[in-house]
Amino acid sequence: MALLDHLGITVDDLERGRAQFHPVLTALGYQSGGEDDHSISWHHGEETEIILYTWDEESGPHRHGRVGWQHMAFGVPSRAEVDRLHALALDAGWTAVREPKEYPRYSDRYYASFVEDADGIRIEFMYNPPRESA
Repeated sequence: MALLDHLGITVDDLERGRAQFHPVLTALGYQSGGEDDHSISWHHGEETEIILYTWDEESGPHRHGRVGWQHMAFGVPSRAEVDRLHALALDAGWTAVREPKEYPRYSDRYYASFVEDADGIRIEFMYNPPRESA
């Protein structure tokens, strides 16, 4: 089965991207990887690597709802962890899109929050345990 190996995200300002992504990714268990003038990466052991890129051309922020990136969801082990990561992201400069809450339209156990960085990149922290664990 093919698994996601890495995810590249283009940001307008690499240092601002580092300031916003680093606290969130390290709280999710990612470790700093390599970097150069145009990229910074984090990895989770041998699993998925996340790379921020920046380019010299100004392209403007991403607009949610247009063709392309929609959001990336991180599954976490508890509602408390959703709340903690949401607060941590806000402290790192992310904007709340949706505060932590239940989403019964997905399942009766689904609890999540959504945040967006300064470039319009949206991530979700979600808890959705199997029915027997809920």
